[in-house]
Amino acid sequence: MSFYRNKANNNLDTHCNNNNYNAPAVKNKIILATGLCFGLSSLLLSGCSNLLAESNQNPTASGSSQSTNPTTAKPKSLVGYSYGSRPLYLVDDMDNSPLKTQLKACEGQTAMKSDFSISHRGAPLQYPEHTYDSYLAAARMGAGILECDVAFTKDKQLVCRHAQNDLHTTTNILATPLAKKCSTPPKFDAKGQLTNADKIECRTSDITLSEFKSLRGKMDAGNTKAKTLEQYMNATAPWRTDLYSQNGKLLSLEEHIKLTESLGLKHTPELKTPAEKMPFGNYTQDQYRKQLIDTYKRAGVPADKVFAQSFDIEDVKYWLKNNPDFAKNAVYLIDDSNETAQGKTFDKNDPTTWKHSMQQLKAMGVNIIAPATWLLVTSDGKGRMMPSEYAKEANKAGLKIITWSIERSGPLANGGGWYYTGLEDAINNDGDLMSFIDVLAQEVGVMGIFSDWPATVTYYANCKGL
Repeated sequence: MSFYRNKANNNLDTHCNNNNYNAPAVKNKIILATGLCFGLSSLLLSGCSNLLAESNQNPTASGSSQSTNPTTAKPKSLVGYSYGSRPLYLVDDMDNSPLKTQLKACEGQTAMKSDFSISHRGAPLQYPEHTYDSYLAAARMGAGILECDVAFTKDKQLVCRHAQNDLHTTTNILATPLAKKCSTPPKFDAKGQLTNADKIECRTSDITLSEFKSLRGKMDAGNTKAKTLEQYMNATAPWRTDLYSQNGKLLSLEEHIKLTESLGLKHTPELKTPAEKMPFGNYTQDQYRKQLIDTYKRAGVPADKVFAQSFDIEDVKYWLKNNPDFAKNAVYLIDDSNETAQGKTFDKNDPTTWKHSMQQLKAMGVNIIAPATWLLVTSDGKGRMMPSEYAKEANKAGLKIITWSIERSGPLANGGGWYYTGLEDAINNDGDLMSFIDVLAQEVGVMGIFSDWPATVTYYANCKGL
């Protein structure tokens, strides 16, 4: 990934002038907006980008008589960057430290886009994952890179879903006639009670692209003990919300590319391991791998803006052989499921338990690895976090590192769960998340962090000049 570290510039004049506002129809309104930005006090800085974005997004509101040919003039669609309240909630909850003081001092900074902030499935802490609203929310939080997990439909079209077999928990398919097409549809007894809540499975490959587009995304959840479909579907975790689940527009990969391009952001598609046994009919794994890259080529997206990911090293090898320009930024995703040595239990501090050494990965041609967060950070047993041996070896081998994902675990009072494995002595309140990010950024040296709520990482990145 061309994850570059731009120094955060808190100068309002520079921030306003660096935005690209080229639509002739809004010229006068933009000049007025820019002038207002220059004159506002520091207490109102956060409104500057919003005002300018509104000016660019509503050209018909301008009084200018100048017209624009919609087929030739394509000004970028801008969003107004905003942190909201969560980043400072986390800072306020931190234990007293120089880091807390520094992050608190950035409270008045102007929110800016950062490639260090990577949107994980959109903004699924509160929005249904891989939906239009979720992606737009992530962009507004300053994420510089948007992710589309890529699966295929029955008619071999590529769509954004975290897994090929998650439609029963991430969409409303069970409340539609398409439920009958599911690999394992819901079943009911003579009294109408659901009898197989723990076995229901609906795949993107069960339906066509057109049918997929007729569905609505919802918060990812399913009650496997439910006796009714309503109980099954209404299972959102209490620390999430259904407040933003009313629209849930699903996207094909092509639509995701168009949206990301319109927002001026970078792309990180993940080729999902199929739930179907490949080949799927006459559709092979190599065709699947090729189709993903070809979709970006056909859309005219430069290779250096696309960071294709996979947990399958064979996918990465295919891109290295067949798409070397895109493979320069290919990302090998890692956790204990795919990188544990045979007969071993994965230990982030014991190289003998790893399937591949970092030197072996580098020799394969891998440039970027993306381990789960817990693989990269360990603890001294006294509450101090530090880089793990896994992180140290990756750096020694010259591998670039990104990591996934924060904001997926809910409140951290009880240690945070899987994403913080081995850090129980160091993670005991929500504010510890900011310290965790700091270790990943400053000591491990990651190039970017995936987040379910990108504003948290954006705030940190802007404050630290990343």
